Amino acid sequence: MLELVIAGGWVMVPILLLAIASLGICIERLWTLRRREVLPVGLGEEVRQWARGRQLDPKHIEVLRANSALGALLAAALDVRHRSRELIKERVEDVGRHVLHDLERFLPTLGTIAAVSPLLGLLGTVFGMITMFLGILDAGVGDANRLAGGIGQALISTAAGLLVAIPSLVMHRYFRARVAGFVVDMEKEAIALVDAIDEHAVAGRAKGKGAQA
Repeated sequence: MLELVIAGGWVMVPILLLAIASLGICIERLWTLRRREVLPVGLGEEVRQWARGRQLDPKHIEVLRANSALGALLAAALDVRHRSRELIKERVEDVGRHVLHDLERFLPTLGTIAAVSPLLGLLGTVFGMITMFLGILDAGVGDANRLAGGIGQALISTAAGLLVAIPSLVMHRYFRARVAGFVVDMEKEAIALVDAIDEHAVAGRAKGKGAQA
């Protein structure tokens, strides 16, 4: 393996560094984007029960905010639960942009690695071909060893770049699709909470009118 890396030329160094970075990002995102960490089971229904049934204290909301990405989104709605529906939705949208940014952390870097790796492989191919042609100029076509060195550098660097780029691209698309799915589910939970807050507010107004009558 070391012989192959050396034969690939200096371009193998950045390709290997990109491979390490890609692997690290994939492991970190696989751990961070676990569904139970982003969308804990039953959390949305539990928060809706809170909104319908009893007064929420600030400490309770802060615990919810630190719970998960979904918790942060629902806590934003509860922060302004006494405002109009439009203001609640605006706050949820504002916080949702920050939550989405956190969920997509490192994904642009992973996409860049997927795009740059084959270009580095192509650069190694160009240098390998240059080495081969320089060998032909110096020693003619009779020196097979020098020709093989240039061709080997070209093929190894190209293969290495593709071996880094293909998994990086696949994982980048996978993580983007996973985040998009999370966003849709969080939007559904946020809308359901806003509806529950509206129901609670309407019930409170009706109760107040009944008491006055």
